[in-house]
Parts: sequence; structure tokens; C-alpha cells
Amino acid sequence: MTSAAKTWSTRLSPYKQPDNRRALFEISITAVPLAALWALMWMLWTVSPWISLLLTIPAAGLLVRLFMIQHDCGHNALFTSRLANDWTGRVLGVLTLTPYDFWRHAHALHHASSGNLDRRGIGDIDTLTVREYLGLSRWGRIRYRIYRNPVVIFGLGPAYLFILQHRLPVGSMNRGAMPWLSTLFTNLGIVALCAALIYAVGWSTFLLIQLPVVMIGASIGVWLFYIQHQFEQTYWEREPDWSHPDAALHGSSFYDLPAPLMWMTGNIGIHHLHHLSSRIPFYKLPRIMADYPELRNIGRITLWESLKCVRLTLWDEDRKQMVPFSAIRALPA
Repeated sequence: MTSAAKTWSTRLSPYKQPDNRRALFEISITAVPLAALWALMWMLWTVSPWISLLLTIPAAGLLVRLFMIQHDCGHNALFTSRLANDWTGRVLGVLTLTPYDFWRHAHALHHASSGNLDRRGIGDIDTLTVREYLGLSRWGRIRYRIYRNPVVIFGLGPAYLFILQHRLPVGSMNRGAMPWLSTLFTNLGIVALCAALIYAVGWSTFLLIQLPVVMIGASIGVWLFYIQHQFEQTYWEREPDWSHPDAALHGSSFYDLPAPLMWMTGNIGIHHLHHLSSRIPFYKLPRIMADYPELRNIGRITLWESLKCVRLTLWDEDRKQMVPFSAIRALPA
């Protein structure tokens, strides 16, 4: 398996070169419609609040797409210049409520350890093995079940993560000045932007428009991250059996979304290719799938199938697959 995964990584190398004009185009067709939608929601708020609220959904989708563009900056995949990637990522971080330099470091660790049972907890959805879960106290099991509840993991959790947790460099507080500076300057940018909008439209209108956009966008983002790694036949191994190429190709899904949703989410559903070669710009991923149609059969999950992944909560090391809590009752005593 490892040799095949390594072969794919090599074959994808020609697709790595970014296109600066395409990068500017992708930013413009995402940021400009988002700003226009926000202004339209503001103008419609006093006339028809319900129509304004309906526009929250596409606005949240465009915010997710901005995050995916910021994500490419973190992989140095959007522009040919590292400086351009970093400063674009920092500016976008104010809009996505994500301190760029701090997040980039944490996300790099995720790519380096994805699927490794001995290096969990960095940029992951917390995942226990069946044996680990059975070894917990009663309270420990309750806490894990609460964490894995869909209301928490896709609702309360994303809102807490983007609105509150990202305001401090949680997990990196002792790692020098960079996490603190990244978080501080992002927070200052957020305060300045919010102050300008509040001055223009007022407190109540700002909160009634912006909070739903952020919360829906955050939930979509966490949902995507969940589906990309929490599917039945994903990959988890312990060292020394863990392999980065195998974890990339087989531990990341191909979330085969309808074309409009694939565009809105910056092709992040083609996640197995992204983990194989994170330097490939997001807009080139569909071209690779067209050039190599056999890659469509690896880790493919449809939108309907993804809904069934919510029940998967534990990794069964014996069966090498994700299982629901109910599977524990079927285990031999």
C-alpha cells in the first residue's frame, strides 16, 4: 500500500505551481460577493428580515470559501511568493476569525501526524479507540459521549472554537511570541472591522447579521473537517506501522459533493489529494481528478453517505474501521 501512495505523491508534483492571476481572481470572486451579500442583508433587514436571514446561508458558504483560500496560503499554495501567501492569509484571518500564523503551525502538525494513533490531539477531532473508551471511568465515558454529540460537535463546538478559543493561542501559549502576536494582531483587526461595521449599521443589526453567518460558516467548516477524516474505512495506525503516504491517501476522504457545493468549499472535499500534496492549489484539484479518474474510487463519500458518518465515534483497532457506540454492545465479553 505504501509504495502505491508514494507513487501518487510523485505523480502529482507537476500540479504544484501556483498561478498568481488565478489566485487574485479566486479571492475577488469570493470576497466581493460576500461583501455584496452582507450589504444586501443590511439593506433588506428593515424591509424583510426573513429574506435577509435566508441570505445568511450563501454568505456563510462564501466565508467558508475564504477560509479555504486562507488555508491554501498556509500551505504556500496560493501565490508563488511566500510573503504574498502569508500577508494574504493574515488579512483573511481577520474575516475568518482565525489567527493565521498560529493556525498555520497547528495545521502543519495535523498534516504531519494525521492517522497516527500515537500523535493524536493536534488539529484533530478527538477520537478514542474502543479499548481506550472501555478503559475510561463512567464520568470519562459521559464526557466523551457529550463531546461526540452532534449538537456539541457541529453546533456549540464550532461557535466556541472560532468566536472564543481563537482569541487566545490555546495549545501554544508556551511556544514563544509568535502565537501570541498572531492572535493579538488578528484580534485587533477583528475589533477594528467590527467597530467600523457597528458604526455604520448599529449594534443590533451587526449582531443579527454577522453572528448567524459566522456560526453557520463555523459549523460547515467543522463538518467538512469531520467528514474528511471520520469515515468508516479511514486510516489509523500506531508507530512504527504508521505511514504518512498511506494516511494521506487512505485516511482522508474524497467527499464527492455536487459541483456548486464543491466550488463553495474550495474543493476541500478532494481531501485525499490535498493530504498527498498540500502544495497543490485548490483550483487544480478537480483537474487532477479528471486526469486520473481512478482516484475517484479512493475514500469516496457522497453527500447522502456522509450523513451516516455522524454515528461513527470510535476506532476499532481489531477491525480497522470507525464504529458507533452501539458496536460496543456487540463485542464479546
